[in-house]
Amino acid sequence: MTTLAGKQGLILGVANKRSISWAIAKAASDAGARLALTYPSERLEENVRALAAALPDPLLLPCDVTRDQEIAQLFRTLGGEFGGLDFVLHGAAFAQKQDLDNPFSQTSREGFRIALDVSCYSLIAMARESAPLMAARGGGSILTLTYLGSERVFPNYNVMGVAKAALEASVRYLAGELGAQNIRVNAISAGPIKTLAAMGISGFSSILQVYRDRAPLRRNIDAAEVGDVGVFLLGPQSRAITGEVVMVDAGFHVTGM
Repeated sequence: MTTLAGKQGLILGVANKRSISWAIAKAASDAGARLALTYPSERLEENVRALAAALPDPLLLPCDVTRDQEIAQLFRTLGGEFGGLDFVLHGAAFAQKQDLDNPFSQTSREGFRIALDVSCYSLIAMARESAPLMAARGGGSILTLTYLGSERVFPNYNVMGVAKAALEASVRYLAGELGAQNIRVNAISAGPIKTLAAMGISGFSSILQVYRDRAPLRRNIDAAEVGDVGVFLLGPQSRAITGEVVMVDAGFHVTGM
């Protein structure tokens, strides 16, 4: 069993109890890690605080990932509170609803910018700011969340698929750059789960059924299964793994028909 005893980590992207970020946060806490969680706005702060109440000694901090000054302040505070950082889970992603509902060719320039900024550039910014804190601990692990829509066309995934493709490329480039500091960068590509974000995609229930019918394991996955893989990738047992997109989808990605 992976232990994260004595480790300190940052979790981004918790929106509610169904969030994949929350599943990984809970698993990391159960494995012994002390966590800092962020909330992007006052609207979501109450949800995050209610969930964090179940964790031992959590640190809650505001951070809008589209604002460089807030990211810098986040890591200044973490440096003061933690002194160093062992891992970061990047679960931030967003696209405007009209850019998911409309045909992909109708994606607005502003919608494209927002999706790439929140869903991809924020990983780069987090890696840049977290690297010195991880170096102070002798290295660390950065983990992000992606989806198979980065490689294949899924109905109504549209600009988010492009953002996830850019995210996965960023994982590889960051892994190549930060490896010399013993900092690993990986992604989990999970199968569809009924998260708040997923339920905003039209036809999502049909995607769930296709996975159940065609995945080798003939079922959907649950968030706890992603949490277990997340703890593995954040912890020392995956110390030789970097630059990877790890599929957690009941094997759906291997199927042709």
